[in-house]
Amino acid sequence: MFNDKRSKKIVVVAHCLLNQNSISDGTADLPSQFNKIVNLLIENEIGIIQLPCPELLCLGLARKDETGANNELPYENTRIRTLMEKDENKELLRSRAREIVKQLEDYIKYDFQILGILGVNRSPSCGIETTTIDCKETEGRGVFMQILEDELLKQGIKITMVGTKTGEQEESYTKVKNIFEK
Repeated sequence: MFNDKRSKKIVVVAHCLLNQNSISDGTADLPSQFNKIVNLLIENEIGIIQLPCPELLCLGLARKDETGANNELPYENTRIRTLMEKDENKELLRSRAREIVKQLEDYIKYDFQILGILGVNRSPSCGIETTTIDCKETEGRGVFMQILEDELLKQGIKITMVGTKTGEQEESYTKVKNIFEK
């Protein structure tokens, strides 16, 4: 089944890597998407599953503060993380994560390769290797990526998770390239 021309290779991607318009005010490094990574995926015929933007979903485009861009980034990320950790937001994210896991389980059932999950380091929601806590970039997962990983592990699914940064394009490109050259 599914033995046609499809590559059967997939990467799960944080929303803002494909849509910089969704990120918090004052933080966009790029006009639209992370072209270097998107082009790499296209050139290697890897399908892309775009995650929902957890902050946009829970807090809206202005992240519940229309003056947020005036704040220092560590402070703003901490403010956003505090809001994202509220029970009602975590429950909404858990629901979305379960939907994603169900989708991935179906791909796995039919022998598709889920090559990785790409997040955005430093993000209070989508950080993989680092996130922001107490106004500092620190090791750990963002709120949504931790929930997604927990839901995957409940189903016995382990997927490589890679953190990128739009301000570190070459390093991010190399990290992403490495996940499908193994």
